[in-house]
Amino acid sequence: MKKRMVACLVILCLAVLSYARAQGGTPAPQKERCPVCGMFVSMFADWNTEIRFNDSSRAIFDGPKDMFKYYLDMEKYNPSKTKDQVTAILVKDYFSRTSVDALKAFYVIWGDVYGPMGHEPIPFEKKADAKKFLKEHKGKKIMSFKEISLKVIQALDNP
Repeated sequence: MKKRMVACLVILCLAVLSYARAQGGTPAPQKERCPVCGMFVSMFADWNTEIRFNDSSRAIFDGPKDMFKYYLDMEKYNPSKTKDQVTAILVKDYFSRTSVDALKAFYVIWGDVYGPMGHEPIPFEKKADAKKFLKEHKGKKIMSFKEISLKVIQALDNP
């Protein structure tokens, strides 16, 4: 328990320090909160994900796991939106910290790197980078966007 708490504090400190160098996508306003967990998304700029809708609105999340929760159960989090209204989904590539198309990204699950909400599906633009991360960080699997289900996301919440 102590190790996890220390890891979370380290991640929080790193996230705050990295806010100034966030790249790609549209920067999250300082007071914008994740629609899933309520955390301030600006604190996790290197992890932010975004769903854009056809009415020019968007939802910004502190990390990929909350984005998947929202997308896979949109009716729960925003009943006024549907998947048909989504025009883009962006995630931050773990290595480059730039925004990439979430639908084309590769995700490593169950590695030893924690994100804002603990275990996260770690996104990569290139499969080669995902393979490298998988090996170096004891990941269990590389998955595509379509392979990640609500069951997979819930399992990440309950290690």
